[in-house]
Amino acid sequence: MFKVNKEMNYSADHECLIIGLFEKPNKFAGVLADVDKLFDGQLTELVRSGDLLAKKKALSKVHTFGKIGAKRLFVVGLGREKDYSFEVLREAIGKSFKTIKTAKLKDAAVFLDSFINENVDALDAAHAVSEAFALSTYRFEGYKQKSNEPEIELGNIAIYCESADEEDVKASLTVGFAYGKGTNSARTLVNLPGNMLTATDMANYALELAWKYDFETEVLEKEDMLKLGMGALLAVNQGSAEPPKMIVLKYQGKDEWKDVIGLVGKGITFDTGGYSIKTKDGIVGMKADMGGAAAVLGAMEIIGELRPEQNVVAVIPSTDNMVSGTALKPDDVITSLSGKTIEVLNTDAEGRLVLADAVTYAKHNGANYLVDVATLTGGVIVALGNDTTGALTNNEALFEQVLEASYEAGEPIWRLPIFEKDKQRVRNSKIADLNNSPGREGHAIMGGAFVGEFAEDTPWVHLDIAGTATTRKDHELGPSGATGVMVRTLALLVERFEVTESK
Repeated sequence: MFKVNKEMNYSADHECLIIGLFEKPNKFAGVLADVDKLFDGQLTELVRSGDLLAKKKALSKVHTFGKIGAKRLFVVGLGREKDYSFEVLREAIGKSFKTIKTAKLKDAAVFLDSFINENVDALDAAHAVSEAFALSTYRFEGYKQKSNEPEIELGNIAIYCESADEEDVKASLTVGFAYGKGTNSARTLVNLPGNMLTATDMANYALELAWKYDFETEVLEKEDMLKLGMGALLAVNQGSAEPPKMIVLKYQGKDEWKDVIGLVGKGITFDTGGYSIKTKDGIVGMKADMGGAAAVLGAMEIIGELRPEQNVVAVIPSTDNMVSGTALKPDDVITSLSGKTIEVLNTDAEGRLVLADAVTYAKHNGANYLVDVATLTGGVIVALGNDTTGALTNNEALFEQVLEASYEAGEPIWRLPIFEKDKQRVRNSKIADLNNSPGREGHAIMGGAFVGEFAEDTPWVHLDIAGTATTRKDHELGPSGATGVMVRTLALLVERFEVTESK
């Protein structure tokens, strides 16, 4: 896939060579001086005349006419040096790879040193390039009849880097590509239709992942849940013809099973809303209601590839939420695995019910820290739109680590508050310990506060990805559809995690 070369070879035969260009002094100087010299100074003239743009994420193509071995030169605008960042590079280079793939070119070269400055070193640049390559060239094949025309894949990338050790660059490329591939795996899971991804299918996928990466695994069947008293997950499933699954993957990166990070992902494979049924427009797209589970599985793939020195337990409660003569009804009271009883006021608030049992089970499996990820509420979209994930927490130190990971991953989150009055609204039931739907006001907060009742004193962060799990438009790092959001945030959190007890 990637071949690293210590010295730049302008005579090498490539279909294209990708180089980066900063604004001001708007000329091919420094590491690019040799390139311009081979073109007799004409590249600088093209910049001055405005035919080659250095503004952020601009992309210009120049035919080389035999001046160098590469047939085409792709010049990537990087904007002002002081504003340059890992994320700018990742999006800019992603746009380049998308263009090259569309042009059906089968190989490319990257002059990595042209993408380096004081803000981004060679190893960060290598990570960004390989991650962007994986993300930007992703495509969900779908189920259309295949054309007889042979598929041309962009599969060979030469990396030229004189400013860093070759082995270090290779290692960074490997890490970046793992992050991109894990995200793409989550995208594919979310893009699958509900009839192609049942709870059983998801469990089988997790088992394949466990076999590949030597994870310890457990899949609880309905009979197991009945014995354990997982009444919340079972209640959501009782209207379905498909059996539920509680999926557990364990990765042990330390000698002892301690300081365990629990990753919990909502795995509702299709959500009708139950008797609180969704509208005909609102029900479309509910195959993506397992985006949290996909994020956790994608993160576990990265963890399996990179083997960080951390302990992780992933817990995924999976079922669909259907309407039938046996389905959960409003006004029903159910008993969760924790023993807490729940008055069901809205069967479409089912995600928090399955998370309740999953969070409890993660603690039973030794989780000392909890992060749950879920397409939980439409309310978070009203509050934060479609580009920002909502977050709630009971622990400042853990939240800061999640926030830092999300910033580095380019997956922004925004914290919402939980006050004592919010908790009291969730506890406001005359006949049960909790109610699952206190009302529309502060909807995203209420959903998170409910899950927090089961985290209790365990450090916990809740991530509501209802607005960010999918997108309606193409972007530099991928197509419309599933985004794979929070895969990289979770993986970075695990990779960089520092044990802390402060609240």
